Amino acid sequence: MSVANLDDDIPPAPPISDSRTFRRGIKDLVDGFRDSELWLHLGWTDIKQRYKRSVLGPLWITIATGVTAFAMGLLYGELFGQDLNWFLPYVALGFIFWNFISNSILDGSVVFSTNEGLIKQLPAPISVHVYRIVWRQLIIFAHNIVIYVVILILFPQPLNWTALLVIPAIGLFVLNAVWVTIVFGVLSTRFRDIGELLKTAVNLVFFLTPIIWSTNTFTGDQGERVSGRMRLVELNPMYHYLEIARGPLMGESVAAYHWWVVIGCTAVGLAAALVVMRNYRARVAYWV
Repeated sequence: MSVANLDDDIPPAPPISDSRTFRRGIKDLVDGFRDSELWLHLGWTDIKQRYKRSVLGPLWITIATGVTAFAMGLLYGELFGQDLNWFLPYVALGFIFWNFISNSILDGSVVFSTNEGLIKQLPAPISVHVYRIVWRQLIIFAHNIVIYVVILILFPQPLNWTALLVIPAIGLFVLNAVWVTIVFGVLSTRFRDIGELLKTAVNLVFFLTPIIWSTNTFTGDQGERVSGRMRLVELNPMYHYLEIARGPLMGESVAAYHWWVVIGCTAVGLAAALVVMRNYRARVAYWV
């Protein structure tokens, strides 16, 4: 038998799969974003279903957050001897932005496990469900920001052009919501205990973050901040996230290092999300 005949009998090599590549992961994100009509509809439907047959409907979002912020502001303002004209807007904004952060983490961690039917039956990129969560959080944020407008009328703050810095801050919040949903959503789908762990962690971080208390309480006799306590606070990334968003709307200047910490966390998180999309995107349908 000739060498040529032997070569003819050798079967061709199987095609190399590119399912676990960054190109496919990025393509999923891009295709999912382009399918905006779907995730916009799903996100809005989530809100309507949550308050189905309710008289006030989504306004309950605003009422619940507003009552909680007002009650906590009064209580802790009196406990810590804070000026309520400043402290009530401070607490209200803290709750508004914290709700966006915490809901992105908790809702994002169950985004795939609670949409098993859609994932298995709907031929769409899995990132559609990620954008759905982020869009839903933006709708809730839009309802809650009304609280700040009302409080701003009752307790005016010295706002200036730096208030516009809240726009890039919200942009960073959205990017973080995307990577948080991808990373925690995929991990929680594979290991269901992670969702419960996140609930405990989020509740703990709430009390460690200056939301219902202020770093102004960390002052010495001469008005200088106690450096040791501030170092502990600054180890909490959520402190920096709140500073870049709340500071501009309080008429305060925000130190540049807060922005750099948030940008750094965002870059690391997006890189982690790309790795997760590359390695585990195709397995989500089997894990749900």
